[in-house]
Amino acid sequence: MDTLSTTFKKEHGYRLHVIQTEKFKTTQIVVKFKEKLNRETITKRALLPALLRHSTKRYSSRQALQRMLDELYGASFRIDSAKKGNDHVMSLRLEIANEKYISTNEQILTEAIALIKEVIFKPNVENDSFIDSVVEREKDVLKQRINGVKDDKMAFANQRLLDEMYKNDLFSIHSVGYEEDLASIDGKEMFNYYEEMLRSNDISIYISGDVDKDDVTDQIVEQIQFPTDKKPEVKLKNESNTIKKDAQTIIEKEEIHQAKLHLGYRTNRTIKDADYPSLQVLNGLFGGFPNSKLFMNVREKHSLAYYASSMLEGLKGLLIVVSGIASEDYEKARKIIDEQLLALKSGDFTEEHIEETKHLLIHQLRSTLDHPQGMIEFDYQNELAELDRTPESFIQQIKNVTKEDIIECAKDIQLDTVYLLTSESGDTDVEA
Repeated sequence: MDTLSTTFKKEHGYRLHVIQTEKFKTTQIVVKFKEKLNRETITKRALLPALLRHSTKRYSSRQALQRMLDELYGASFRIDSAKKGNDHVMSLRLEIANEKYISTNEQILTEAIALIKEVIFKPNVENDSFIDSVVEREKDVLKQRINGVKDDKMAFANQRLLDEMYKNDLFSIHSVGYEEDLASIDGKEMFNYYEEMLRSNDISIYISGDVDKDDVTDQIVEQIQFPTDKKPEVKLKNESNTIKKDAQTIIEKEEIHQAKLHLGYRTNRTIKDADYPSLQVLNGLFGGFPNSKLFMNVREKHSLAYYASSMLEGLKGLLIVVSGIASEDYEKARKIIDEQLLALKSGDFTEEHIEETKHLLIHQLRSTLDHPQGMIEFDYQNELAELDRTPESFIQQIKNVTKEDIIECAKDIQLDTVYLLTSESGDTDVEA
């Protein structure tokens, strides 16, 4: 595997990373805007990507912007956002064909950088306001998306788990926004928020591909400049290790066919910790892969779950178990899930199982890095966690994990919150 080669600079209000690789026939440009999760602004921030990707001052309609992308040999442009620990990150992504594989002398990369500049600094506004008709249309789309979480019972159960587990923490804020905020949002308010975002956000720009490092650096610095007098980021207390004395159980009822049982655990480790690779192997053994204890015991052996798996949120030190069960099987499923974690704490797993899980983890990482977006996200995760590591060094850390490391890691995991969404007509009889 190639080692990521990254140039790291801080100029003109952003950090610039150039990842040189000959693995791909495309070049990807990504601009990331990061700020702390904020309940007062999150709905506007969730709405903003749709407004920016709709049109610009020069390309004043969705069709005009698409024609420009077509002229760039079918370039792909999108804007997405995600919650990363206590931060919210909005990413503008433009993927273009590498000039070396085009039989003309067109400066595709230069035109692509100019388009990114247009999208960021010249949105389609009138009198310092996003166009209200566009805003209203996109508000309706966002409202449907917010309600879509309620309709997707697995996503809803996960959201409710985090609501209860992180009541006094920024991490409980819904990254998709809140329906009750939409009525008061207009084009003027959105533009004011956008200008504030450009002034205050922590910004990183990534270029990944077979490019000339010095040339692309010069082009980016020449064309893209943000205010440099940003306020220093406030370091918030990390509350991820706050353990409740007793786990809380939340039971809510709806008329559903399949109950959702989600459990949230505090791991006492985050991605910044040296033994975080041990936690990743543990998660793989617990519920991360089809060979895991949850899958083999809860689902296959006892047939108590339609699905059962676990996942990590490394920046918060959060481990989540998700499962779909019959309402009447709640007590049995809960007991068997508990037993799987106890088995890890007592060392009830084999060296063969460890090696198989390591192999799956390493394969998963290599597959991620076989895509330019994966390389960028790996590098950005390093930036968020203030780490300096390569894929190969991380793989070696996974290989070095021992059975004793996993047991010690498991002993520190504590259940915080159990959330059950069950049928109103079910037989579940548990005190919440």
